[in-house]
Amino acid sequence: MKHPITEHIGREFLGLAEALGGAALMFKSVVFWFFRSKFELKETIKQSVKIGVDSFTVTALTSFFTGMVLALQMGSSMKNLFNEPMFIGTMVAFSMIKELGPVLTSIVVAGRAGAVVTAEIGTMKVTEQIDALYTLGTNPTRYLLVPRYIAFLITLPLLTVFADFIGVAGGCIVGMVKLGVPSAVYFDDIFTYLDVGDFLHGFLKTYFFAFMIATVSCYKGLNTKGGAEGVGKSTTEAVVVSMVLVMVLDYFISALLVAVGI
Repeated sequence: MKHPITEHIGREFLGLAEALGGAALMFKSVVFWFFRSKFELKETIKQSVKIGVDSFTVTALTSFFTGMVLALQMGSSMKNLFNEPMFIGTMVAFSMIKELGPVLTSIVVAGRAGAVVTAEIGTMKVTEQIDALYTLGTNPTRYLLVPRYIAFLITLPLLTVFADFIGVAGGCIVGMVKLGVPSAVYFDDIFTYLDVGDFLHGFLKTYFFAFMIATVSCYKGLNTKGGAEGVGKSTTEAVVVSMVLVMVLDYFISALLVAVGI
């Protein structure tokens, strides 16, 4: 006799296994066409603008106010403990560069650019434009997926670097205006205690996040069904799954980087 709970769990497990297998086959195709086809420079630049440039404003605002909040909260805590806002620059820089910069930027990009990619590919799928590419002798993976993968892998790390600097700058403003910390002291703390390994810890994460967001967005787009309603559903699923996986991957990648000494 079937039990509704176990039946539901089994159905979800089979769906997850099918999705993982489909995503793996899609990535295999992307790797194949990346090395075997002509580089689509124009399409790659177009996607880089959509994914990177168009996401810059939201990323900058998010990072700027995150840096400001970090400085305010940490400065207040230090004042309560030591009657002086100590090491504000160090704490803001460490928090932004190693953790919050990469994670927040990836979440913003997943919510904005990932949704755009899924909606574009999903719309092409339900309107049979992807089938038309096959008819015209153009492989959709080469023309649609490879440029988007490259765009994500280029723009997300660059956005993260900008986000780090903007967040640190936001913390500096709060440190000077609200906490009375001179900018020279703020940046001296950063340059004294921060090293290249700390920067690499956060920077290397972004490549894993970019690969994951590109894979989820493209896979959900290619498997869209059900017309306009299906496009909306796929877009929502892509954003939610990407955001959750950013948080999950963040722990395991951080643990791996710490284990190898970065």
